[in-house]
Amino acid sequence: MQLTVEFPSVMYREGPHGVRKLGRAIEAIGYDRTDLFDHVVMGHPTNTRPAGRYPATMPLMEAVVTLGFLAGATETIGLGTEVLVLPQRHPVLVAKQFSSLDTLSGGRLRLGVGVGWQESEYEALGENFRNRGKRMDEAIDLLRVCWTEDPITFDGEYYQVEAMAMEPKPPQGILPIWIGGASDAALERAGVRGDGWMAVGYDDLYERGKEKIEQVKRYAEEAGRDPESLGFQAQISPPPRSQDPNDRTFYADADRVAATAARLKDQGFDDFAVNLTGIFLAGARTLEAMIEEAERIHDRLRAEVG
Repeated sequence: MQLTVEFPSVMYREGPHGVRKLGRAIEAIGYDRTDLFDHVVMGHPTNTRPAGRYPATMPLMEAVVTLGFLAGATETIGLGTEVLVLPQRHPVLVAKQFSSLDTLSGGRLRLGVGVGWQESEYEALGENFRNRGKRMDEAIDLLRVCWTEDPITFDGEYYQVEAMAMEPKPPQGILPIWIGGASDAALERAGVRGDGWMAVGYDDLYERGKEKIEQVKRYAEEAGRDPESLGFQAQISPPPRSQDPNDRTFYADADRVAATAARLKDQGFDDFAVNLTGIFLAGARTLEAMIEEAERIHDRLRAEVG
């Protein structure tokens, strides 16, 4: 079993020393990976735009930059995104960023990608929200070409590259790419193009997780891929939101966290994500308290799911 920590952007308030200390503590505790989630900007509600899923002023450090900082602060822990909104970024630049990160971290990168949900963010970045799924598929193919081929030539509908070079290549060769999302399109993408599927822990996942995993595997088999080579990660809780008290207090009860992980393991998941922002909202408001709670939950999870 793999245990992943979703690194809390709120830690920027502790300064560089605090971010470094938390990254090193997560590694020392024994988690397998720490992931960053991605939003570049968040939309305020307007006359034509409803309020988003999260407060517009929620603090978010840029994912790739923060991963670079954590790569320099740690030595062995895996690093990744959960998830990078790939279609709002140019894939050639993403390929270069993650190739560089993989080089500087000694081959510790995993790239989790998704299509996102915030149209206003796409608009702010000058990208088309309406064709993001098609561009996502093409971008994933282009990433792998950039990481393995020389010269790089790619003639897609949305992206074209002619006889270019990208060095250094990542030490891992082709970086693992995991797909986030719960739509049928995301499940198909995970089976056809991904190395794994990242699921968010909503209620129906505890009842239908096995069904969704089997759906991903069917898509893989139909595409001529080995379905048993895929990994499956689940966030142990729903993302904490202020309007739902149960979400905000979830991580205060380690037994509840462990029981939820056990249910997800029974559904077929082999990778579990702990949301450190959830630990913060559940009452661990200092850096020391977050580290203590992260260790307590880690030990409880290892005892429960391995």
